[in-house]
Amino acid sequence: MTHSPLPLIAVLFPLLGAVLVLATGARRANLRELCTMLASAGQFAAVLSMLPRVIRGQTLTCTMLPLGPGLALELRVDPFGMIFALLSSFLWIVVSVYSIGYMRSLQEHAQTRFYFCFAMALAGASGVALSGNLITLYMFYEILTVATFPLVAHKETPEAIRAARKYLVYLLGGAVVVLFAIAATYCLTGSLDFVAGGFVGGSGSADLLRVIFAAFIIGFGTKAAIMPLHEWLPSAMVAPTPVSALLHAVAVVKAGVFCCLRVILYVYGPGTLADLALWTTLAGVVSCTVIVANLFALTQDNLKRRLAFSTINNLAVIILGASLLTHESVRGALLHLPFHGFMKITLFMCAGSIFVVAKKELVSELDGIGRRMPVTMAAFTVGAAGLVGIPPVCGFLSKWYLCLGALEAGEILFLSVFLASALLDAAYFFPIVFSAFFKPEQENPGAGVKEAPVAVAAPLAVTALLCLSLFMYPDGMFRFYTLGDLAVKSLFGGR
Repeated sequence: MTHSPLPLIAVLFPLLGAVLVLATGARRANLRELCTMLASAGQFAAVLSMLPRVIRGQTLTCTMLPLGPGLALELRVDPFGMIFALLSSFLWIVVSVYSIGYMRSLQEHAQTRFYFCFAMALAGASGVALSGNLITLYMFYEILTVATFPLVAHKETPEAIRAARKYLVYLLGGAVVVLFAIAATYCLTGSLDFVAGGFVGGSGSADLLRVIFAAFIIGFGTKAAIMPLHEWLPSAMVAPTPVSALLHAVAVVKAGVFCCLRVILYVYGPGTLADLALWTTLAGVVSCTVIVANLFALTQDNLKRRLAFSTINNLAVIILGASLLTHESVRGALLHLPFHGFMKITLFMCAGSIFVVAKKELVSELDGIGRRMPVTMAAFTVGAAGLVGIPPVCGFLSKWYLCLGALEAGEILFLSVFLASALLDAAYFFPIVFSAFFKPEQENPGAGVKEAPVAVAAPLAVTALLCLSLFMYPDGMFRFYTLGDLAVKSLFGGR
């Protein structure tokens, strides 16, 4: 353990950005957006500066406030948390550029509120990633929930208000269940600090530990959109596309699945889950989510709702990989967490780009759009291929390790779930690609190329290229493979 202010600095950058956004306001829009960009770049630089020390085996800690015996608000940077921190901080830069182009192109209202809440949400996400214990994680988890509510309601239409209320009811309801689980854990163990391999084993009766685990998964699983706790997520697609990108790739649902993995691997641990036979129940539930979410996606004509159900499927795939409790399945889950983020943010930004240029939101309206918007639809094709698991996109690597993990566990049924998920992904993504490039355009046939503004098209091109480069160099600037390997070794005793 090494005491360092860097984790706190990483969390403070978005908070500072939020304050500066309010201070500049709509009258100084250029300065407001410059503050957003500087805050996002500063946070990523702070997170990246910690990476070499984490790779060398150091665990950076920063105690913010002692609360009682064995209890404090503490930030702690380990390899698993670093994966999520790198993902969210880098994608904030990308989404900030995209948001500026998107919001200005559509002349959206309340942009100051939008950027303020966006920065607060990123503060919550970075705090979740860098939390050293359950109580700190819970505090930032709730900051993330509350900060995102105005973003879901941004359009202020009756539909948006209903979706935001549903979002708040689901997520605050889940948080109450999580609070019970945290309190019960502290009563049993006297500690809430994360430990690789878990710390609750042998602390109570088997039945009580099963109840607490169920409470954790129900509570955090609400934000991770595990079925049947998922309905808030498709409803929230009424929000502007940058908010959808935040929900799916940068912060909200990623925080939910991150918290589920924290409980599985750092509160209970592989050994305790195996002893209590909890992994089979969890694997069964999320397997159902994988298949049912994909079947729902097949029926959606609204592009963003189709992407939403695809997200539900992929989050369940990550949890399924962790629940199999083998070296390779956990490695695959840890890699799919950031890889899915890059692929899904690409797809959502493509959906927003199409809306900015053509005002189209339905899959049935996209015939021939690829000839008008080749950059956007080429990026969409890359993201879609990656989610199916086709090389040379990074999704192939994570799904490869997930399948290896299922074989390592001797679980052919769950291997079949991974393969069925990939086939169903192809069934609802590839028809979009085919229609975009090979069907005649329904309106304005022969119209020339008209791409989105540079601030909208450039970010999605960058993330698409990163999806390709992460396949060829999974241990590049972000060192995702090394971080995943370090996390797996710490969980399974260095083997």
